[in-house]
Amino acid sequence: MTRVVLVDDHQMFRTGVRAELGPEIEVVGEADDVDSAVSVITATEPEVVLLDVHLPGGGGVEVLRRVLPSKTTRFLALSVSDAAEDVIGVVRGGARGYVTKTISGPELTEAIGRVADGDAVFSPRLAGFVLDAFSATDAPAADPELDQLTAREREVLRLIARGYAYKEIAKELFISVKTVETHVSSVLRKLQLSNRHELSRWAAARRLV
Repeated sequence: MTRVVLVDDHQMFRTGVRAELGPEIEVVGEADDVDSAVSVITATEPEVVLLDVHLPGGGGVEVLRRVLPSKTTRFLALSVSDAAEDVIGVVRGGARGYVTKTISGPELTEAIGRVADGDAVFSPRLAGFVLDAFSATDAPAADPELDQLTAREREVLRLIARGYAYKEIAKELFISVKTVETHVSSVLRKLQLSNRHELSRWAAARRLV
């Protein structure tokens, strides 16, 4: 079972989502504004938060700002909006994906599972916004921490941050899974991080995704 919190300011929508989710999803809490979302997420520590972008009290980005330091919870934006600024805002805030409310129940159930496993999930049209926003031309200047990494380690880091599994990275870079594991261990050691979730956040903060 994947434990989920629903954050949306429309009760009827939350009720509809509950009814559409598969049996492998357990809804452990609901919230309709920023303050209640922070309280519920902190109290229940779900694996995934389904987060609306526009909420009373500051919106989804404010929830991310206040809750993201928890290392146990991932966020999937679920919104009627497909505006580039909304997508980019929550991704910069740390969300692992963004899907629109036209998504079906089975598709949403699958997306929740993928985000819980560490993947990044986007509705097809929205993925382009993310790629454009985090393109190399938009990347910040290199910093001393990043300079520690070899070119191959940076490639692995970017793919990890984009939600690729080790097998997918190995296929993409034409190397073995064992070599991927070695590179990830080296990157974690050099950056003094403990897991791939922290690694993804580190990369997103520097716009390396």
